[in-house]
Order: sequence, then structure tokens, then C-alpha cells
Amino acid sequence: MSAQTDTLPPAAPAGPLEDNDADRLRIVPVRRTGQWTAAAAVLVLLALALNSVIRNDAFQWDVVGAYFTTTAVLRGLGLTLWLTALVMALGFALGTLLAVLRLSANRVLQAVGWGYVWLFRSTPILVQLLFWFNIGALYPEILGVRTVNLLGPVTVAVVGLTLHEAAYAAEVVRGGILSVERGQLEAAQSLGLGPWRRLYRIVLPQAMRSIVPPAGNMLIGTLKGTSIVSIIAVQDLLYSVQLVYHRTYQVIPLLLVATLWYVVVTSLLSVGQHYVERYYARGTGDAR
Repeated sequence: MSAQTDTLPPAAPAGPLEDNDADRLRIVPVRRTGQWTAAAAVLVLLALALNSVIRNDAFQWDVVGAYFTTTAVLRGLGLTLWLTALVMALGFALGTLLAVLRLSANRVLQAVGWGYVWLFRSTPILVQLLFWFNIGALYPEILGVRTVNLLGPVTVAVVGLTLHEAAYAAEVVRGGILSVERGQLEAAQSLGLGPWRRLYRIVLPQAMRSIVPPAGNMLIGTLKGTSIVSIIAVQDLLYSVQLVYHRTYQVIPLLLVATLWYVVVTSLLSVGQHYVERYYARGTGDAR
């Protein structure tokens, strides 16, 4: 009786795939039906919303175009930009000083810095502005100078916004300083650098990578927050359009004028923030 032997197919050769073998492999892409469906639904909703805004006669886009570049609006925009730049510069200068006080080894200086931050972050900015606007009721005279007419609306806006922003800037700068490795300070001390040279030559350049993102957000927030000074009759962008629609009763289109200008400026600031962040992120692998 002859033994029957089963014949097995030859084993596939080991090694890299040949071209004809790769052609026989079928790669099936992952199906993301839910994601594409959600994206399509969002696009449809956005298109419907945009169509309703453009075709709605109540927005009065012709009026928006007529007032968008008028002298009164541009003058208010200029004051808003000037106020934002000045408040940010003064606020971060004072905030840096407060951050240094909070990080000082002197307990009294620490308490002063902490108390300032606590006080100005605990009270609304509107209350602070109204307080400074009515400072003459508390101190009619300071060093023989009458304070009733000493602080005008613009000066009150600068003082109030600066003191308010400094409290937040102090925490931003303090967080950036604390992000610098301790070894950097020890190396600077070993080179004989004084405290102030260590701060602006060693610490702050490295801390900027952590300071710039929240500082950029503060800048945009300050730009929009300046609209609150209209409550004390500072003729910023919002107050300028309010003067117009109080006369013409075209409230919606004039508010759209202010809104569009805020959108344009904040978009430009966001682009600038992106490039500043890339500059300070050089060599860290985070520059994108």
C-alpha cells in the first residue's frame, strides 16, 4: 500500500516585497464618515448664517460702507489704538516692577506686590474708572492743587486702565520669570552679574517665550476693553459711533462699523503675535 503524502504550497520568500507582490496588497483607507458628515453639516449651517446676514436688509450694509471710513470713526479708532498702546506699555512697565517685588526676598516688598495685585484684580475695571473720575470728591486738593478739573476723561482712562492692566501684567511676567531654570540664575551669579543685569540680560530674554502668548491675549483684550471708557465720555471708537447713531438712529449699522474695525485690528494683532511667538521660540522646537 503506497503512502500518500500531502503537498504544501511553497512558503513565501523572506525579504522585501517585489513590485508584483506590493500590487497584490490592498490598502483600505480608514473611513471617517462621521467626521465628513459633521463637517458638511457645519459648512451648510455657516453658509446659511452668512447668507442670512448678507441678504438681511436690517443690517443696512450700504450705511455701514458709508460710515466705515468717515473722519469721526477714524478719529475714534486712532484714539483707541493710541490708548491701547500706551496702556500696554505703561501697564507692563509697572507690572514688571510688581513682579520683581513679588519675587523679592524682602517680605515687605512681597506683601506690597501681592497687595497691589490682589486689590486691582478684585475690583471691576468700570468701578475703578468711576472712582478715578470722581477722585475730586475724595481729595479736592492734593499739595495745593485742585483735583476737580485736574484729571480729564482721557487722563482718567489712561490711569485707570494702566493700574488695572499692571496687576495682570505682573502675574504674566512673574510666571515667565519662574519658568526660567534655576541653573541659569546660578550660572549668572557665578559670573558676577548683579541682580538687575541678571534680570534683563539672562532672565527676561528666556522668559519671553512664556510671556508673549498671554501678553498677546492681554493686548487684544485691552484693545476691546478700551470700549469701556465710553462711559466717561472718552471719544474712542465705540463712543464715536454712538455719537453718530444718537443723531441718525441707525444703531445696528453703526455698531457693525465698530465691530468690523475691532475684528480687523484684532486679526492683525493676532498675526503679529504669531510671528513674535515664532521669534522667541527659536531653537526650542516649538517654532511653527
